[in-house]
Amino acid sequence: MDDLLREFLTETTESLDRVDSELVRFEREPNNGDILGNIFRLVHTIKGTCGFLGLPRLEMLTHAAETLMGKFRDGMPVTSEAVTLVLATIDRIKSILDEIEANQREPTGDDRDLINELSRLAQPEEQAEPRPSTRPKAAVERVEPGEGARGDRVASHSIRVNVETLDHLMTTVSELVLTRNQLLEIVRRHGDSDFKVPLQRLSNVTAELQEGVMKTRMQPIGHAWQKLPRIVRDLAADLGKEIELEMRGAETEVDRQVLELVKDPLTHLVRNCADHGIERSAERLAAGKPRSGTIRLTACHEGGHIIIEIADDGRGLDLARIRVKAVEHGLASEAEIAGKSEAEICNFIFAPGFSTATQVTSISGRGVGMDAVRANIEQIGGTVDVKSVAGAGTTFTMKIPLTLAIVSALIVEAGGERFAIPQLSVLELARASTIGEHRIEKIKDSPVLRLRNKLLPLIHLKGLLQLGEREDDTGFVVVTQVGNQVFGIVVDGVFHTEEIVIKPMSSKLRHIAAFSGTTILGDGSVIMIIDPNGIAQALGRAAPAAPVDHAVDEEGAQAVDEDLTSLLVFRAGSQQQKAVPLSLVARLEEIDCRRIEISDGRYLVQYRDRLMPLLRIDSNGGVRQAGAQPILVFAERDRAMGLVVDEIVDIVEQRLDIEVASDQPGVLGYAVVKGSATEIIDIGHYLPLAFEDWLHRRDLPAARRRRTVLLVDDSPFFRDMLSALIRSAGFNVVAVGSAKQALAATKAGTTIDIVVADMEMPEMDGFELAAALRQNPQTAATPIIALSAMISAEAVERGHKAGFHDFVAKFDRAGLVAAIKEQSADLSRAA
Repeated sequence: MDDLLREFLTETTESLDRVDSELVRFEREPNNGDILGNIFRLVHTIKGTCGFLGLPRLEMLTHAAETLMGKFRDGMPVTSEAVTLVLATIDRIKSILDEIEANQREPTGDDRDLINELSRLAQPEEQAEPRPSTRPKAAVERVEPGEGARGDRVASHSIRVNVETLDHLMTTVSELVLTRNQLLEIVRRHGDSDFKVPLQRLSNVTAELQEGVMKTRMQPIGHAWQKLPRIVRDLAADLGKEIELEMRGAETEVDRQVLELVKDPLTHLVRNCADHGIERSAERLAAGKPRSGTIRLTACHEGGHIIIEIADDGRGLDLARIRVKAVEHGLASEAEIAGKSEAEICNFIFAPGFSTATQVTSISGRGVGMDAVRANIEQIGGTVDVKSVAGAGTTFTMKIPLTLAIVSALIVEAGGERFAIPQLSVLELARASTIGEHRIEKIKDSPVLRLRNKLLPLIHLKGLLQLGEREDDTGFVVVTQVGNQVFGIVVDGVFHTEEIVIKPMSSKLRHIAAFSGTTILGDGSVIMIIDPNGIAQALGRAAPAAPVDHAVDEEGAQAVDEDLTSLLVFRAGSQQQKAVPLSLVARLEEIDCRRIEISDGRYLVQYRDRLMPLLRIDSNGGVRQAGAQPILVFAERDRAMGLVVDEIVDIVEQRLDIEVASDQPGVLGYAVVKGSATEIIDIGHYLPLAFEDWLHRRDLPAARRRRTVLLVDDSPFFRDMLSALIRSAGFNVVAVGSAKQALAATKAGTTIDIVVADMEMPEMDGFELAAALRQNPQTAATPIIALSAMISAEAVERGHKAGFHDFVAKFDRAGLVAAIKEQSADLSRAA
């Protein structure tokens, strides 16, 4: 093929992809002159090149499209019919280009059907008076040559390189890095050497070369998104729906090979959201949603991976129908289905041949696609997950590792084997010992490290990987961070940092979450690369050291009941177990008894440059006279209170069911925890005992102290706990157990300033309550704060549309108090 023709085909294809996207934007923003100018210039450039290369058919077709675009630029109204016609013209141009590429000549044929329609729209019978141009037409014509010349200058400084050449170059650089590492290892073994200085120079040059080559392979992920606006537009028209597509993070750069492999999965997931997720306008309006649905794409870098989310605000997955179909397809028995979590049920949609569609259409219903999505993502060592909330929408999350990247890693040893930990996740190193500052202790059977007066959860790499039976309390602790979670990985030894080339793992090992890939060290050894995300998951499951039965479904073994509550179990004053929600405990501390002081009969300790009161659970509980005194620290804003305990028993997760209520101050009631009757402590009772003015803070205006909060929660435990917390912040509380009781309280004449409502309630949930309050003139302007155990961007957005003023996690006590005070301050300012 002629080089000039090849260059034309390449550039024209890229231009047409941009035209597709720009036209869909222009239909929504017809007055956007920048978009119109971009489209006009692209079509104009294609037309001019066709004439130069002697392609008359293409030239006539693009000339007709350019004429219509020129009418738009002169002020003619933009219609959906016109945009659809231009898009059809673009499709015809692409078809002709495909023929040219295959046969190296323009195909014969006639395009009068499109040209006549383009001419008709460009010359309507009753054409409105064109808008006066902001500059002379001639001036618009001295600009276009200038822009073309500027494009030529840019082109003269760039070249197109065959992709295979870049791939070969990257492979060569990877081998160079490995060779450099081998040379560095030799120099390290021989100490002083004449090769040390030139080898350092070689190492620097290699690093610069590798960085440059990596940049040539990186492309914005937005390149894979260019066709999606057109796809969504056409799907919306075919399905009779109104759909908006939002794209964020398009500038996120990704390896070219990865980009090519995620294009098809992305397209299929977007089509799936449009077809199965987004409802028709009438259905959305009936559900209290905007008539137009939204599909949102986001991309970002996280810990050496690329996270891509495809989310819709549609109806969510029909879990009941998925359960039925799973049984029909033989994927699980009815008994097995009953024991599976919602997350496991959702993942059935990735099974081959699985579909819940009632009829087969040209878009869906054959059960083909979702299994291919997962297969393509797993092919590059990635994962895809799905989460769905009924009525709120569905989110697909793709986590894609870099299949060929060079990163800095810490080389460690555990059980006689070496491993690499990406340095991006490593915060610091600590040497653990049985005595001294950094000593490993255990809360029941869970190891923790005392690091700067904080307890750091630990996991032994040797035990996790079953490389040894005995786990020592000595060694090195690699302090690691994954998201907001900080934990320590205990290893036997630490060697050095080394730049490694990440190689994807074999498909037979890909199910092991603790590894993300393999690499070759300078001495030629092949070692595994640790995945901190997988270690964090194992830590969350208490990292069992017992052999794993691989016949068991791993996803089922990792499933976590969303109704579980983390409880800190302890003893104080007696042998009866006591418990408090772990999320309320700011810190676990052991205070040297010599630091405890007594003033006016009260126990005090100097803690973080402030005096902290120490309270006892009951009169039988005492403070130790020697050694270390365990305490639970509870903090709110700038104040802290220590609760004296005798012993920390355990940290457990279980369903919390308070079976027997209690009238005893400081006790919410009794529940069975770890097989024993356990007192559930009301921390809200002790907060005002620590500081007498806690209920009446001097920095609060009188109007704020008198505000009344209506607390709506169907759980007696949370009602009692949050009531005490809100009262301790200086507010009156009216607590009810259902949305219907809340509406009755407002109609009974009770003065309500702020409403705090749980989102997940039977019969009538928080969204329905908010809608009912907004319809009542007396409560239409009352601030409403939503409480939820799970907070997502979609839920927050839906909450704001429903009328909620703020969204707070259920256990975020500081966030709840801050939200109430903020709304109270707004009411005071408005008054």
